[in-house]
Amino acid sequence: MTRTQASLAVGDTATPRDFGPLTRQMFVRYSCASGDLNPMHYDDTMARSAGNPSVFSQGMHQSALLATFATDWLGAENVRRFGVRFREQVWPDDVLTCTGTVTAIIDGAGGEVLVTVELLCTRQTGAVAIAGSADFVVPGATT
Repeated sequence: MTRTQASLAVGDTATPRDFGPLTRQMFVRYSCASGDLNPMHYDDTMARSAGNPSVFSQGMHQSALLATFATDWLGAENVRRFGVRFREQVWPDDVLTCTGTVTAIIDGAGGEVLVTVELLCTRQTGAVAIAGSADFVVPGATT
């Protein structure tokens, strides 16, 4: 669904979306797909020897889930900027909840409108795994 500026206002929130529970198999698949072959993400023995309780998800895996959430909300064709900050590790069996809030709407040239959103990806514990923001260009209101 293509959103328009007329259907968005500062403070609007997207319907939250859950991902998970995440599995070791998901971490392995992401490792293969991304080329991130760090054994910390798929070898329990290696991860434990480094002081971790188990393998853990790649930060970019969580970033991809957050990007999926954001582009499902405002359209992949509309994204102009996407940035994240990694905050906390994500473990097998975690459930991630992605949320988003419109923080700014700026009129641009040609009837386009720049919409800035703040994004969060939280673990079931309530701790933030990733915080981010993105800019989307959406069609302006028709008069």
